[in-house]
Amino acid sequence: MVLRICSAAMLASLVLMGPLAGAAQAQSQLPLESMQIRSLYRVPEPRDEFVRQCAPHMLGRWAHPEAVCGCLHDHAAATVDDPDLRQALLRGISETGVPTIETDWVPPSKQGEIGPTFTKIAKPTLQCMFEPVSN
Repeated sequence: MVLRICSAAMLASLVLMGPLAGAAQAQSQLPLESMQIRSLYRVPEPRDEFVRQCAPHMLGRWAHPEAVCGCLHDHAAATVDDPDLRQALLRGISETGVPTIETDWVPPSKQGEIGPTFTKIAKPTLQCMFEPVSN
């Protein structure tokens, strides 16, 4: 009995979906399908992933670790123009909770820029860590 009901339901869905699928294909657009697929397989945003990795290092140090990590990410992304240095800085923060750049994380030609990168990010880092969070 259950087999008959399931078979009938599948047959009915095939019969009814045939014309609807053809109409949907005629009106289908690639960007819409792409957005639907992306929403089904939610890929984390880079900032959200950064905050997720960074926040455990901030626990116990700051009242709002997610806010501090988000602030550090935003300032690093806005302040550091070079993509290799920015990526290395974000890696250091997410792995340690403080601005860090290991020399082997950047190409040898850019290793001389590590010091100036810390100078650029020093004031925003202190603001993120010590200014009160505004809600």
